[in-house]
This record gives sequence, structure tokens and C-alpha cells, in this order.
Amino acid sequence: MPMSTLDQIDGLIRIETSPKEKATPVIMEMMRSVYPHDDVFGTYCTVNEYVDCPPDELFDYMSDTRCLEEWTYSLRGFTPTDEPDLWLAHDRLGAGPDGPGSAIYTRTVANREALTVDYHCAWDQGKHLWMIYLMRIVDAQVVFDKPGSVVLWTNCHHPFYDRNPYPETAPAGRPVWVGDFWDMFGPGHLLELRNLKAIAEYRHRNGLPVTPNWMR
Repeated sequence: MPMSTLDQIDGLIRIETSPKEKATPVIMEMMRSVYPHDDVFGTYCTVNEYVDCPPDELFDYMSDTRCLEEWTYSLRGFTPTDEPDLWLAHDRLGAGPDGPGSAIYTRTVANREALTVDYHCAWDQGKHLWMIYLMRIVDAQVVFDKPGSVVLWTNCHHPFYDRNPYPETAPAGRPVWVGDFWDMFGPGHLLELRNLKAIAEYRHRNGLPVTPNWMR
């Protein structure tokens, strides 16, 4: 890109136009000892964890949708649907007084070469999977100089978290909507990621297949 074009763009902070003496106060202003929860988890919710398990074995486990039965806090009872690779389960966070929880549909989109595992989900209906759980497995040997994996997990605050786009599919009398829990996604997902870590590390440490036989 020609420099003349860059010069026309407002808001760029580059050493050519903002020497260190000018840029340092900007960076310091961005650093805080305490961050408002909404600043950290309002638009994007990201949690990370080291897992003492080989990346390929962790990928094999995570890329099977049924693993969510084990390491998530509340997704249970995964069964296949008539649509290929689409699974139906129940999210017990959405349970009313007389029901098993909200129906949740999930399709896993995984790329072995990139070591990405994305869970495309939605409460109540399986036609529009708008809840996207973006996960990447990184070889810890590359980033930490030790065996194992690093799992990076990000959610984006889709506007449907603020309003149910398909109210006609919701069960009668359900007291909550999935977006009611957004403020707890940060610590909640970290809790689940630590579940994943505990399961994978236990199996790897004890010479067990990380992907259990019931999933094979």
C-alpha cells in the first residue's frame, strides 16, 4: 500500500507518524489494574487454557460433537437428527419446572490441518445455527516450548443473544433465554474449559484413549 494512501487514514498509530514518546502514553492509557466486566466480555468472550495432551488426540476428541456431553456444564443427551452431522441435545440451563431443558442443536465444523473446532449451535431450532463457539488448538511445543496443547475459545455477542429470533419455537413457560447468561459466559466457559483439561489430562496421563470407546 503506498504511504500516501496510509497518510489519508485517520486513527493509525505507526512509528512513522507516532514516535515512541507519543505512542507510549496511548498504550499506558489502555492499561488498567481493573477492567470493567463489559470491556472484557461484552462483545467478545475469550478464554484460554493449557492442556497436557497431544494436539492431535485433543482434536480427535473435540471434533466429535458428543464430547460436549462430557466436558460442558449442562449439555446432555446428544442424539443424531435426520440431517447429516446435526445433533440434538438438551441444555439443562434452560430447564423449566417440568422439563429436561432447552433443546439445543449442534453441528461441529472442524479442520484438522488448522486444528480448529467450531461448534455451531442454537436453542429450540436447527435451521439457523447462530451461536458459534470458535475453538483453536495450538501445539504447546511451538508457543510454550513444552508438550501439550493450548486451547483458545472465543464467542461473539450475536444480537440474537439479546432477543429470541424464533420465539415461536420456544417451549411454553421457559423462564430464561440463552442470552440471559451472557454476563456469565466468561467464567462459565472457563469452568467448562477446565473440565475439558481435567478429562483430557487424566486420560492421557493414565494411558487411556482421550476419545473414549463409547464415542468410537
